[in-house]
Amino acid sequence: MKAIRIEATGGPEVMKLVDIEVGKPGPGQVRVRQTAVGLNYIDTYHRSGLYPLQFPSGLGLEAAGVVEEVGEGVTSLRTGDRIAYGTGPIGAYAQVRNLPANRLVKLPPEISDETAAGMMLKGMTARYLLRATYVVKPGDTILLHAAAGGVGLIMSQWAKALGATVIGTVGSDAKAAVARAHGCDHVINYSTEDTVKRLRELTGGKGVPVVYDGVGKDTLMISLDCLQPRGLMVSFGNASGAVPPLDVLLLSAKGSLYVTRPTLNTYTASDADLQETAQDLVNVVASGKVKIPVNQRYALADVVQAHRDLEGRKTTGTTVLLP
Repeated sequence: MKAIRIEATGGPEVMKLVDIEVGKPGPGQVRVRQTAVGLNYIDTYHRSGLYPLQFPSGLGLEAAGVVEEVGEGVTSLRTGDRIAYGTGPIGAYAQVRNLPANRLVKLPPEISDETAAGMMLKGMTARYLLRATYVVKPGDTILLHAAAGGVGLIMSQWAKALGATVIGTVGSDAKAAVARAHGCDHVINYSTEDTVKRLRELTGGKGVPVVYDGVGKDTLMISLDCLQPRGLMVSFGNASGAVPPLDVLLLSAKGSLYVTRPTLNTYTASDADLQETAQDLVNVVASGKVKIPVNQRYALADVVQAHRDLEGRKTTGTTVLLP
C-alpha cells in the first residue's frame, strides 16, 4: 500500500510517496480502502510546521472509502459500508488505513465518494461556524472572506439557504463569478476595491454582525473595521499567515467588538457532537441546497503539485486526491 509521509517540515517537496504495511484493525477500529482524499489548507500548515507534528508523519484529515474489515467490538459499521471522515486522525493521504469506527460517518447513496471526501472537513467547519459559533438567522448580513475557496463556497450556499444576505471577498474577477454562482449576493474584489468602503456602502454604513475570516494576517484589521458595534470577528484560518498579536483595547475603540478563534476539533470533540455536525452536513448536501464543487483532481502521487497550486491560489472549490 502507498501513503504520503514527511520526515521534516518544509515546502511541498518534503512529501514523499512510500510503501506502508497496514495490519488488521485493532479493537474499535475498521480497515478502510480509501477511494478519494480531501485536500485542505490546514494540510499545508501541518507540512510547513505552523501546526507542529511529530515525525515521521502522514498528512491529511479527510477522506472517503469502503470498510474492508471490522475490528473487535465494532457494531456501528460492517464490511462494505461506505464511510467518510473529516477530523482525522492525521494521515489521510493513503490508499488504506485503520481508523477508529466512532469517528466515521456512513454515507447515503446520494453522496458520491469524491463529494464526501471533499466535503467533510470543510463542510463540518461551515456547519459549526454558521450554526454554533455565530447562529446565522434569516435577515442577517454576513461577510465571508475567501468566498471562492473550499470552505467559502459551502458557507455561502448554506448561509443563503438559512436566509442570510452574503457578502463575499475574492481576489479576481474569475473568482467573483464563482462566488456569485454559489450564493454570494455581493462580491468584493479586494484587488481592485476597498473592502471596508464597499461593505459600508452595501450595508448603509452599519457594518455586519459577523465576519468569517479564514485568511488571517492580511485581513485582520479589515475584518474588525467591517463589524457593527458588538459584532463578532471569527478567525478560523491563516491562509495569508498567522494573525499577529492583537491589542484588545482596539476592540473597545472599534465598538465593543468580540473576537474568537474556534477550531473544528473543539466543536466535534465528543462523538455525539461529531455525529450531529456530520449529519447536518450530509442532510443539507443530500437535499441539494448545498452543492460541493469538485473542481480539481490529482493523483495521490501528484500531491506536491496539488499543494503548490493550493498555496498559489490556483484552485477554487474542492480538490481531491485519488489514491
